Amino acid sequence: MTPLLLEDRYGRVATDLRVSLTDRCNLRCSYCMPPEGLDWLPDDSVLTDDEVVRLIRIGVERLGIQEVRFTGGEPLVRRGLVDIVRRTRELGEHLDISVTTNALGLSRNATALKDAGLDRVNVSLDTARADTFHRITRRDRFHDVVAGLEAAQAAGLGPVKVNAVLLRGENEDQAPELLAWCLERGYELRFIEQMPLDAQHGWSREGMVTAEEIFASLSTAYTLTPAEEPRGSAPAELFTVDGGPGTVGVIASVTRPFCGDCDRVRLTADGQVRNCLFARSESDLRAALRDGVDDEELAQRWVVAMRGKAAGHGIDDPTFLQPDRPMSAIGG
Repeated sequence: MTPLLLEDRYGRVATDLRVSLTDRCNLRCSYCMPPEGLDWLPDDSVLTDDEVVRLIRIGVERLGIQEVRFTGGEPLVRRGLVDIVRRTRELGEHLDISVTTNALGLSRNATALKDAGLDRVNVSLDTARADTFHRITRRDRFHDVVAGLEAAQAAGLGPVKVNAVLLRGENEDQAPELLAWCLERGYELRFIEQMPLDAQHGWSREGMVTAEEIFASLSTAYTLTPAEEPRGSAPAELFTVDGGPGTVGVIASVTRPFCGDCDRVRLTADGQVRNCLFARSESDLRAALRDGVDDEELAQRWVVAMRGKAAGHGIDDPTFLQPDRPMSAIGG
């Protein structure tokens, strides 16, 4: 079977599939959602394990998907996660399979996930200080994240990557400290500019800590040199730290957009295709799937969904509108 391509009008081909397994999360990060949480998706609207695996299989076998990353919300709260990973691995040893997680509970599941076929984890952690963590996440669970990171590394889910967001007035001065903490433990740190994907719609460009500010902060303690390896479609600009071997990355989605090299497509927990993280529209595969549409038709609908992808996310455009769905409901 010759696969179709998830190609948009600008020649970009999506080979990296981000699959959100739930919109629920057990943290309440201030830049993501309010303290009381959100109105979660109704259970019957969320794809079943079989539906998730079927769509991934169509992506891999018919549409050229090469990487699958499970996201949320928090994917570890999905009871079927280990089995979904195992069934995804059965689709091919060539697949790169990863999970983006807050690491709560990872200490209990790391070995099982590795045995199921997971390659690696990306852990969201914005600080190396327990008190700052408590303020940002509104939960006193820093020690659980540390245990999860350690378990992932011990299980061989590497390289273990850490994703951090700097918040003005909260942890913006902690970049060198967090980098030192990660380098000491062998974790690969990536700083991410805060994006307009919060449920409260309180994001502002003026309040965001920019990539330039991140570089300036890191340069007070380290010498950064652009990495020799080509960036390709990777979101992060990678730098060696003090000559290496340690590295640090910066994902400047807002101030240094990399839309022209994007190779990602997203599937929400309720079965909607999003051809861009900031898309204002979605394409419903769940309804078609539950109406009995065959694999070929589902693949064709997916191809059509990708054709509508915009040239860029348009955050700099005065007409930019933040997506209605927050990050927790889209999947990272």
